[in-house]
Amino acid sequence: MTGLGKSSFNALRLAFGALIVAFLVVPLAAILPLAFTDSVFLTYPMTGPSTRWFDTLATSDAWQRSIVNSMIVGTGATVLSTVVGTLAALGLRRNLVPFSGVLRSIFLLPMVVPAVVLGVGMQILYARLGLASSYAGVIIAHAVLCVPFVLVNVSGSLASIDPALERAAASLGASPGTVFRAVTFPLALPGILTGAAFAFATSLDEVVITLFVAGPNQTTLARQMFSSLRENISPAIAAAAFLIIVITLVLALAVKGAAILALIGKRKQVLPAEE
Repeated sequence: MTGLGKSSFNALRLAFGALIVAFLVVPLAAILPLAFTDSVFLTYPMTGPSTRWFDTLATSDAWQRSIVNSMIVGTGATVLSTVVGTLAALGLRRNLVPFSGVLRSIFLLPMVVPAVVLGVGMQILYARLGLASSYAGVIIAHAVLCVPFVLVNVSGSLASIDPALERAAASLGASPGTVFRAVTFPLALPGILTGAAFAFATSLDEVVITLFVAGPNQTTLARQMFSSLRENISPAIAAAAFLIIVITLVLALAVKGAAILALIGKRKQVLPAEE
C-alpha cells in the first residue's frame, strides 16, 4: 500500500470511528440537557436553566422510594452475581469440567434470551416459590441477568494469568486456598471489579423483568421512569437518566482507579524482588 493509500485508509477509518461514536453519544447529548430545563415539557429550545427536576427527584416520595429500591436491588444483585459469576469462571477455567462448553453457554443464556421470556418464566416460578413481589425475588432476577457479564470479565482475567505463577506457588508448599488468595485472586481482581460494575449498571437499567417480578414496594428507578413515560412525559425522566449515567460513570472511574492501584501494588512487590 502506497503512502497516499495508507493515509486515505487511516482517514476513512478515523471517520468511520467518529461516526460510530457520534451514533452512540448524540442521543445522550440530546436528552441530558433537558434535565436542567425549567419547562414542564421535554422540548427544545430550552426556555431557561433550572434544577427543579432534581429537586423533584429529591422530594417526591415515589422517586425517592425508587432510588432507594434501585440501590438495594442493585447492591444485592451485584454481590450475588459477582460471587456466582466468579465461582463459575473458576470452575469452568481451562475446560477441566466435563461439558464445560455447554455449561458456559447455559450461564450466558440470559444475555441472548429475550427479557420478556425470562420475565414470564420467573413470574410463574416465583408464584410457586412465594417470591413474587419481594425484594429477594427482584434481586435474584436481576442477578440472573448480571451473572453473564461477571463470568465474561472474570474469565478474561483468569485466561491472562500465567499458570506457571500458580504452579510455582504450589511447588513452594502453598495450599490451594493460599494459592488462590495470594496469586489467583489478586490477578483476577480487575476482572472481578469490572464484572461487578457491569452487574450494577445492568441492574440499575433493568425494567422489563422488574415489571414481571416486582411489586409496588419494589419499584426501581428504571421502572419509575417507565411508568412516568406512560403517564406524563416530564423532564424528571431526563433528570433520572442523568442520575443513572452519573452513577455508571462513577462506577467506571472507580473500577479504573482500583485497577491502577492494583497495578501499582504489583509493581511495588516486583521491584524489591528484582533489586
